[in-house]
Amino acid sequence: MNESTQDMRRLHVVVADDQAAVREPLAAVLDLSEDIEVVAAAADGTEVLAAVAAGPVDVVLMDLRMPGMDGTEATRRLTEEHPEVAVVVLTTFADDDSILAALSAGARGYLTKNAGRQDIARAIRAAAAGQSVLDREVQDRLLATVRTKPTPPGQPLPRDITPREREVLTLIGQGLPNRAIAEKLFISEATVKTHINNLFAKADIKDRADAVRRAIAAGLA
Repeated sequence: MNESTQDMRRLHVVVADDQAAVREPLAAVLDLSEDIEVVAAAADGTEVLAAVAAGPVDVVLMDLRMPGMDGTEATRRLTEEHPEVAVVVLTTFADDDSILAALSAGARGYLTKNAGRQDIARAIRAAAAGQSVLDREVQDRLLATVRTKPTPPGQPLPRDITPREREVLTLIGQGLPNRAIAEKLFISEATVKTHINNLFAKADIKDRADAVRRAIAAGLA
């Protein structure tokens, strides 16, 4: 191992899936990444919470359909009790209810099991950096869902939102992830994250799905 690899901070990851045939190979493959270390494998939400409590953990790669405590409930518990731990959902289910429930519970990423190892590793790194990652199928379904649901009235955008924050909200409403927003606006992803944090605080936006709804309501998407 060279010096740069030794100095690299490795992300501590928990892999959660009730099927050992999925869980164990996935953990082994992710361990091949120089900057990712799988510190625990869990078969249900209860085991996830125990692994995180034992820590340290940066990211949980979470299946949704597990016996006992499922992935959505485990995500909600982690968001409340360990907000520093990011959750990336990796599941075979890409239906509207599953997507919205997981994102509302606090998941930062949502991938289907069609995702390759590199896609999963990128999502883990992005989530650890506070960014949201949705695969294309999930983005398309999320946008279709929020556009067909009525948006509650009486939610105008605050007057103190800056023009740049309005631009960011517009691009979120189009389904773009942080990296694509940064490229379009010629700014860094860190700056995009700052604008999103400020925007969410000013407009009382709860999550990315809520941001899409607000963008549509404001005629920005």
